[in-house]
Amino acid sequence: MNMDSAGQDINLNSPNKGLLSDFMTDVPVDPGVTARTPAVEGLTEAEEEELRAELAKVEEEIVTLRQVLAAKERHCGELKRRLGLSTLGGLKQNLSRSWHDVQVSNAYVRTSEKLGEWNEKVTQSDLYKKTQETLSQAGQKTSAALSTMGSAISRKLGDMRNSATFKSFEDRVGTIKVIVPGLSSSLDGV
Repeated sequence: MNMDSAGQDINLNSPNKGLLSDFMTDVPVDPGVTARTPAVEGLTEAEEEELRAELAKVEEEIVTLRQVLAAKERHCGELKRRLGLSTLGGLKQNLSRSWHDVQVSNAYVRTSEKLGEWNEKVTQSDLYKKTQETLSQAGQKTSAALSTMGSAISRKLGDMRNSATFKSFEDRVGTIKVIVPGLSSSLDGV
């Protein structure tokens, strides 16, 4: 099979069929692979020549396949661009598909079940129940203490407002409001 027919066979579905030579570029081949080395023991010179010829043919096919793949990738990119499919959209779709595959995987399902079992065991344990009761009681005591403290502060403020000092201060502020008319609107909240 010659290189042209191999490229043509592979490229049958491409809209650029027959134009493979347009996409061909020189791909360097490792010189260490093709360099002439002494014959391996047990090989005749004819066998060595046959193997070298086959190696050269396979390397040429690899170069052709890389070029065909590059052409197909460019064509795929052009089709996606014309359809309005963005790279970001493709990435999102791939991530979504990957996450779905993870969720239905046996390892994920087993891990989820195991975590559910552990959660159930922990929440049913005596230690968990005692800790929850203790935290609940502590919360109730804290709430009651804050409520008592708030009532005490309210009473103190009420007592202070009814004191003679506060009433004297209130009278002075009222007098200032009368003397400075522009100040009265800013002190209405006092």
